[in-house]
Amino acid sequence: MSVSPLNRREFVKKSAVTGAAVAVAGTVAAGPAQAADRTPEKAPTATKTWSFSILGTTDLHSHVFDWDYYKDAAYSDKAGNSVGVARVATLIKQQREAKGEEHVLLVDAGDIIQGTSLAYYFARVDPITGKDGKKGPKHPMAVAMNHMRYDAAALGNHEFNYGIETLRKFEKQCHFPLLGANALDAKTLRPAFHPYTVKRICVPGAPDIKVGILGLTNPGIALWDKDNVSGKMVFPGLVEQAKKYVPRLRALGCDVVFLTDHSGLDGSTSYGDALPYVENASNLVAEQVPGIDAILVGHTHVEVSSYTVKNEETGEEVLLSEPYCWGYRLTVFDFELELHHGQWKVTKKTAQTLNPKDVEEDPEITKLLKADHDLVVKYVNTAVGTCTQDLSAAESCWKDVPIMDFIHEVQMQSVKAGLSASDAALPLISVAAPFSRTADIPAGSVTIKDIAGLYIYDNTLYGKKLTGAQLKDYLEYAAKYYHQVPAGTKVDTATLTNANNFWDYMYDTAAGVSYDIDIAQAEGSRIKNLTYNGKAVADDQVFVVAVNNYRANGGSGYPHIATAEIAYSSTNEIRQLMIDYVTSKGALNPADFAVTNWRLTQDGTAVFS
Repeated sequence: MSVSPLNRREFVKKSAVTGAAVAVAGTVAAGPAQAADRTPEKAPTATKTWSFSILGTTDLHSHVFDWDYYKDAAYSDKAGNSVGVARVATLIKQQREAKGEEHVLLVDAGDIIQGTSLAYYFARVDPITGKDGKKGPKHPMAVAMNHMRYDAAALGNHEFNYGIETLRKFEKQCHFPLLGANALDAKTLRPAFHPYTVKRICVPGAPDIKVGILGLTNPGIALWDKDNVSGKMVFPGLVEQAKKYVPRLRALGCDVVFLTDHSGLDGSTSYGDALPYVENASNLVAEQVPGIDAILVGHTHVEVSSYTVKNEETGEEVLLSEPYCWGYRLTVFDFELELHHGQWKVTKKTAQTLNPKDVEEDPEITKLLKADHDLVVKYVNTAVGTCTQDLSAAESCWKDVPIMDFIHEVQMQSVKAGLSASDAALPLISVAAPFSRTADIPAGSVTIKDIAGLYIYDNTLYGKKLTGAQLKDYLEYAAKYYHQVPAGTKVDTATLTNANNFWDYMYDTAAGVSYDIDIAQAEGSRIKNLTYNGKAVADDQVFVVAVNNYRANGGSGYPHIATAEIAYSSTNEIRQLMIDYVTSKGALNPADFAVTNWRLTQDGTAVFS
């Protein structure tokens, strides 16, 4: 019987921290005591036991230090979290000291080399692949993770954002394998990376404990990074590849089989039916593939301290844990084993997450990487121009605000400049999402960090053709972001958005057309008064739509866009195009681009003035 997909609330409800203490050395358990006046028929059997731990991180996204490059300040949030592997490294040291070096393995579940200005700097500004004939530097995450002595890491989807050459260079710089059993060479269908690694835990006076670590990445890479991987690599499903490799690890004599999956826990998929493989499949792997002891989960940026799934074939419980992201948490899997007839058997397993916020950063990582950090701080504080007034994204999720029109303007200008003569005659529009509600471009000097804080992803730009009917479908899909609020009911912005687990980065607004979103209506019937240049958009009218590569390739499951005809494509990051726009103009002036062209309504009445 299949386990139903679970929502995030169910995860939180079931994610109890176990906190169980585990013995750190082998012990001998004697049989029951014998009476003094009775000679035992047989000496009691001694049972050899041992324990070890696997520590896990995921979705580090190049957070080394507890620093926010977009704010140029120490990281802070309402929950009081810290970020960065420098603090996590201290927790890891504590675990090794408490349990013994030989009792601890360290694994990551992917998304390592993208996500901060530090990541961008060593991919594009001073790339690890080298520049102008000069050898490139070492990636700070390779330096940090080598110092922390990782045993393995799964490939995340964001590992492919800067292209395969950058990923391969990072792989060479790491002293541990990057695992991806479902990242295959497109021509040979053989693994393009190591599928697994086997680690041995030495037990005095007994056989080694063999731990097989299998890495699985996300099938969505085929969509999200199509430009980088098409024709080079393919990414079959996690369940399919786990069924191939878990038996192989058992056949190799592995006493413990541990998976590190860059794939969430709830069986959901953001890209609809664009791929035949599930995006968040870790629960399905646990349920459908026998022989797995535990899974380190990544990709979804949630904390699930301890969660179990029963395997439908064996009835055995599989233990899963996801330690949030960015170094917010460290997962600790504790295993207890007994030796039976020369074979180690897992007798107990628990998982918990630890919070690094109250420990100091590892001084050795500071020593190794402070200079790199300082270079990036200097880079993000480089002034590129000025702005005539403060531009805030605080209301961008429910109002058409000038800071979003800045993105639209850059996208439309860039696509327009690259269109063929025939396509240039078509109406041009833009779609973009509010990635950060805290983004703000101040009046006065504008720096790289101000723009990077608004456009936090390394997306590139496409122009794709949609008909008027398809555009309306697209906008209806975006409008499911809002909860339905009947006419006459007050709209509370605190509860208005993110319906259907549709997060801010998934919600596109459009520029170049005008429209209303009637939140009093049911999903699918919300887009009203869709016009272009004051005239109703016709179903067969053809538009060129400026859109980022993630969305253009099917990200978030928008209709029509992935299969739409391409009119323009570029390898330039949209963020850099925005920086270039400000640099060329000298001053960012909303009067040049700000137009209020969409609004929320309730039965035709505007919600916000």
